[in-house]
Amino acid sequence: MDALERIKQQVTQNPIIVYMKGTPDFPQCGFSSRVVKALNACGAEYAYVNIYEDEEVYRALPKYANWPTFPQLYVKGELVGGCDITLDLYQSGELQKMLKEATVAV
Repeated sequence: MDALERIKQQVTQNPIIVYMKGTPDFPQCGFSSRVVKALNACGAEYAYVNIYEDEEVYRALPKYANWPTFPQLYVKGELVGGCDITLDLYQSGELQKMLKEATVAV
């Protein structure tokens, strides 16, 4: 399975997933740290991929959704955005609603 197929599978199998530098317990950049703090503050369970541990995903992800930077947050298979968009949504209260809807059983 190539990297783009793996990304598609990860994004569709996880209601909330963040591609980040490092891990939620040890983010390796300030932007990833801020996104993790926002997700944790919402109380949502989420999957993550440390892009430093998978070079193929690191190189393919910007092509997947035409988004050049990290972190990248996906909810219900759709790209939400990076740090700035995630924080704006969090501050407006929209992120909490979005995450809650994503984890409601179908």
